[in-house]
Amino acid sequence: MISVVNSRKGVLKMNKKNILITGASSGIGAACALLAAERGYNLAIHYHSNSSGIKLIEKKCKEMGVSVQVLQGDLSDLNDINGIFSTLDNCSFRIDALINNAGIVDKTARLDEMSFERLHRMFGVNLIGPILVAKETVLRMSKRYGGAGGAIVNVSSVAARLGSGNQWVDYAASKAALDIVTKGLSDEVANEGIRVNGVRPGIIDTEIHAKGGAPNRAIDSAPLVPIKRAGTAKEVAEAILFLLSDEASYITGTNLDISGGR
Repeated sequence: MISVVNSRKGVLKMNKKNILITGASSGIGAACALLAAERGYNLAIHYHSNSSGIKLIEKKCKEMGVSVQVLQGDLSDLNDINGIFSTLDNCSFRIDALINNAGIVDKTARLDEMSFERLHRMFGVNLIGPILVAKETVLRMSKRYGGAGGAIVNVSSVAARLGSGNQWVDYAASKAALDIVTKGLSDEVANEGIRVNGVRPGIIDTEIHAKGGAPNRAIDSAPLVPIKRAGTAKEVAEAILFLLSDEASYITGTNLDISGGR
């Protein structure tokens, strides 16, 4: 099921750049939305189920004077993805930048305790969904198809390097595959006006740890980080917005660790 809320009537402010952010109702996605609004981007912010969270982010972004589209959908469902992009097409939302952020974890477990259903859901949301979102973005953004170009940032995790044994091997594997997508896609579209980069956050103090059954994980894991603290969602957002900016115009195919040295 897909629904859309246009928080402002009329056309978007086309003199500003437009950014699509998936998984924007909390955590890193929400921080990216707030920072992008502060910097003048018009927004299309996606969420799956956290309606109260997305309404709060929408309100805060509107207060900064930008246009906001709120999109709901399950990114493991092809029909929902197609519906989201059809909605953006119908309201003439030109995508200048994409933050491919939506992702999930599950309860901590060993690999030999994981069910097929868990693995199917994990890779559907964390890998297949972002690939399809990137595909639809490229079809609209690439100069090959008459677009104006732009930039994409995929949100991965240092788990892709560390493996997350005894916790989330499935999550780590999905993010490692996303890193490869970042590199391969960047090579495909580099001469079509699109830059593609990724970020790999480490221990970041967000709600995702509670969703995995370990609400104190960010605090408990801080001693493992060379900097000796958890990072913040805003610190990750700052790096993402830099990679989307003109200041990063010669950076593509790169995965940036934001992990305090871990």
